[in-house]
Amino acid sequence: MTSKLKHVVVSWSSGKDSCLCLLELLDNPAYKVTGLFTTHVKNHVPFQETPLDVIKMQAERLNLPLITAELPKTFPDNNIYQKIVVDHLKNAEVPIDAIAFGDMFCNGIEDYRRSFLEPAGFECVFPLLGQTPESLSQEILKRNIETQLITVDTSQLDGQFVGRNYNQQLLNELPSSVDPCGENGEFHTLVTNAPCFSHPINITLEDINKGDRFHVQKFRVG
Repeated sequence: MTSKLKHVVVSWSSGKDSCLCLLELLDNPAYKVTGLFTTHVKNHVPFQETPLDVIKMQAERLNLPLITAELPKTFPDNNIYQKIVVDHLKNAEVPIDAIAFGDMFCNGIEDYRRSFLEPAGFECVFPLLGQTPESLSQEILKRNIETQLITVDTSQLDGQFVGRNYNQQLLNELPSSVDPCGENGEFHTLVTNAPCFSHPINITLEDINKGDRFHVQKFRVG
C-alpha cells in the first residue's frame, strides 16, 4: 500500500536556505509542497529586509500559495510569536501536515520549533540539518540557485560584500572566520532565480543603506 503524501509548507525567508530546502522537498516523494509561510514586520522580512511584495513575486514564480503572518516587532515575546505562527498555520486555506525549515545548524533551533509546532499538530521537517556548510554552499551553486547578499552584518563581514552575487568567487574571498552559508548571521540573501522558478525576478541595485552595524542593499524590481 502506498503511503499518503504529507502536505508540507516551507518556511520562506526569501533567501538561499529556504530555496534549497524547497528544492529538497520537491525531490522527496514522501512530501507534497502545498505553500510557503513567511513572517514579516511592517511588510518586510526581518534580517533580509526583503519587501513583502517581492516575497509575493517569488511565490508567484513558484506557483505556490503564500501564507503571511505579521509580527508586532522583530523579536516579540516567545508566547506571542508562537501564537501568531500557530494561529496562521491553523487558519491557512491549504492542507498542512508539516512545516519545513532551512535550518542548518544543530544549535537548539530544532528543539525550539518542535516545542510549539508539534503540540499544535504539525510535523517539523529539517532537510538541511546537520550537513556541513561547505557541502551546502556547493549544493546551492550546483542547484543553480541565483542569489545575492542583501544584508551584511559588518561586525562579522566587510560591508563591501553586500549586493554581490553568491558564487564561487565570493566563497573563495570570504574570510575563514565567516560561515560560507552565513549561518552565524554574517549575511542574508535574496533569491532571484532557481530551477523551481517559472522565470527570474530581475532587480536593479540601488543605494546601500549603511547602518551602524548592518549594510542593506536597496534595489528595485526591473
